[in-house]
Amino acid sequence: MESKKIINNGLFVTFEGTEGSGKSTQIELTKEYFESLNYSVLVTREPGGTPLSEKIRNLLLDPENNEMMSKTELFLYAASRAQHMGQLIIPYLKKGFLVLCDRFHDSTIAYQGYGRGIDLDFIKKLNDLTLEGLIPQLTFIFEVELDIGIQRARRKSEESFSMKGGDRLERENLEFHSRVLEGYRKISIEERERVKLIKPGNIKDINAEIIGHIHDKMESRI
Repeated sequence: MESKKIINNGLFVTFEGTEGSGKSTQIELTKEYFESLNYSVLVTREPGGTPLSEKIRNLLLDPENNEMMSKTELFLYAASRAQHMGQLIIPYLKKGFLVLCDRFHDSTIAYQGYGRGIDLDFIKKLNDLTLEGLIPQLTFIFEVELDIGIQRARRKSEESFSMKGGDRLERENLEFHSRVLEGYRKISIEERERVKLIKPGNIKDINAEIIGHIHDKMESRI
C-alpha cells in the first residue's frame, strides 16, 4: 500500500491528551530540539492544518454551534482529517520530514467514541477509510488532573481567542472529560508499542523522555 511506503520516508509522531494537558508546550520544545540538529520538522494540528481544515475547525470549536449533533461532529473531524492528510501530512512525509501533529485519529476514538458514546467499531471503520493505512509510528498521550487541565485550556481560549468559558469542547462537563480520559487510558493499554503514556512532571524531564522515544524510533528504522 502506498501509505506504508510514504511513512517509511518521514516519521509521523502525534501528541494526544485531554484539555490543557501540556501538548502544545512539548510539541514546540520537540520541534526546537530536532531543528537544532538540522532535521526538517513540520508542526501541524487537528482539526486544522490546511486552509480548508482550519475552516472546519472553526465550525467544530465555535461555542455558538452548541446544537451540533454527535455524528455531525464525527464526520466533520473525518472530513478535516482527509483534507489534512492529502494536502499536508502525506506530502511532507514523502519529503522525509519529522511530522509532529497535535491530535490525530486517537482523539476521535477518545472524544467521539468514549466521550460522545458513538459506536467504537463504526468510528474505527471510519478512521480506516480516512487514514488509508497511515498510522502514526509514535504517539504520546499526556495525562493531567482534569479540573486543572480544563481551567488551563479555558483560560488560554479566553486570552488568545476571546472565547469566554472556552471553546465548544472545553465547555463540556467534567463527566464528559472523564470519559475521554478513560478512553485515552484504554488506547494506551491496547497499543503499548505505538503509544507512550506521559504522566505529569517537570517540563524539561518530560521533553527529554519524548526526545528519547523519538530517537529510539528513528534508530529502529535504520
